Amino acid sequence: MGNLENDKQKKIQEIVSIIKLASLLFSGIIFLRYFFNGNDLMKATEETYYNPFLYFSVILVLILVLIYFIWSFSTIKKIKCKYINNIQLMENALFVLLFIILVLYSGKNTSDYKFIFLFIIIASTIQQGMKQGMIVACVASLFILGLDLIYAPNEVVNQFFSNDLILSGVFILTAWPLGFYVKIENEHIRVLEGLANIDGLTGIYNHRFFYDALGEIMKICERENKVVSMMLLDIDYFKVYNDVNGHQMGDEVLKNIGFILKNSFRKDDIVARYGGEEFAIILPNTSETNAIKLAEKLRNKIEKTYFSGEENQPNGKVTVSIGISTYPDKAKDAIELFKSADDALYRAKFFDKNRVESYTSILDELKIDTEDEHIDIITSIKTLISVINAKDKYTYGHVERVVIYSKLLADKLELNEKNKKDLIFGAYMHDIGKINIPKEILNKNMPLTNEEWEIMKQHSVNGVEIVKSVESLKEIIPLILHHHERYDGRGYPDNLKGNDIPYLVRMLTVVDCFDAMTSSRPYNKRKTYAEAVEELKRCRGTQFDKDIVDAFVEVIMESQNGFGNVGA
Repeated sequence: MGNLENDKQKKIQEIVSIIKLASLLFSGIIFLRYFFNGNDLMKATEETYYNPFLYFSVILVLILVLIYFIWSFSTIKKIKCKYINNIQLMENALFVLLFIILVLYSGKNTSDYKFIFLFIIIASTIQQGMKQGMIVACVASLFILGLDLIYAPNEVVNQFFSNDLILSGVFILTAWPLGFYVKIENEHIRVLEGLANIDGLTGIYNHRFFYDALGEIMKICERENKVVSMMLLDIDYFKVYNDVNGHQMGDEVLKNIGFILKNSFRKDDIVARYGGEEFAIILPNTSETNAIKLAEKLRNKIEKTYFSGEENQPNGKVTVSIGISTYPDKAKDAIELFKSADDALYRAKFFDKNRVESYTSILDELKIDTEDEHIDIITSIKTLISVINAKDKYTYGHVERVVIYSKLLADKLELNEKNKKDLIFGAYMHDIGKINIPKEILNKNMPLTNEEWEIMKQHSVNGVEIVKSVESLKEIIPLILHHHERYDGRGYPDNLKGNDIPYLVRMLTVVDCFDAMTSSRPYNKRKTYAEAVEELKRCRGTQFDKDIVDAFVEVIMESQNGFGNVGA
């Protein structure tokens, strides 16, 4: 909506510029006409021609016309100027001063050109509203009436004063109704903007405005090299609340949280309802550290607020989970900023809820335990994964979710720290070989042909080629190479069977397939968590290791209440 507002201001500026240019040209004509006073140019006296005041006046008017002509063509820059209101006030004051000089020059109280103040009264009213227009009208009225009292104080019937009193009324009546019209028009526009930009239920910005604002803010911060933090907030167990208390009470919760959000941030921060029970906040010029402090304060405030019916919630309170990311430290553009904040939110929802999570990358953690000579390679791998994310819109969320599932499953099966670390790193990089798969195959909306499927199957071998040069990653090569093996020996690339498949690989296969089943794919219908659990159980002993499936099903069932709201 910012673009629409700029377009409106530009059109207003164009109208005002035309009025002011016309008034400048008209002023020049008045100066010349009054100076020659109706005499034929050829009959003007030599004294008249060489009057320095004439030359000064003509040159002044020409300069003013030229300056304003150039000025009027810089409308776009003026609209974006930080001090536009002050500039407009100074501009209007200069025009008033020019017209005062013109009236004094053309006869003072006897001047026939006092009406010229109408130009600036109309222009200032259109540009800045009724208040400014009335001020200019009152200044002009006091000036012309003051001239009459100063230059004809002793006349019994001051005809000029009577006429100028009427003219002053015209000034006031021009500014007043026109100002009301401008005010009504602006209010009407604000109502329309509200309908377009404001969420009707919560009273904060809506999804559409959020994306418009994000684009504008990111452009400014990229240009000025400033930071931007994003906060995504989701109400925990909101489906449970609606099911128990009804959707009307659920709407009241959304309204109250919207009110809390609206009053918890700065004027320049963008607070929006992103969708359903999820809210988004854009925080310009805010570091990750400060964003975390604000998020924790907000989370605590909502937890302590009483919501009717909250005692029926699984944790006895209405709570929220919050994910945070920051540009440019954690994301290179607006898309990555949102995705990384969404990933942080997913982690917050997954790990007990009612918490704040900041985005972290597994590869950043890996750098800590990597020898110096391999740091550059790790950084390159991170870049490759970013490229894959850009090529395959499915891979980004899939990899991050598989990492989270792997952590939980590792804890459930009580893996030691080394095995847990290897599983997590393998989960993060298991699809890295997709860098060599054509985008057309990765995002194809129909089932792959046999030839395309053979190309797709090469991604596990390709992945090994990428990481094998890094000594610290050699332990995870089996996970990258064999994560598509099946327990019954019908997988690829080596048709490994049963316990011949490394234990960590069997774990990764279960969580990888579970997320594939419960995620939107180009040609597969997304399964619910319950349906995916049943599919895992059905394939125990054939596609998957039975004991691992049983453990993972327990993990899912323990966290199932929260899954319905994750990323909603």
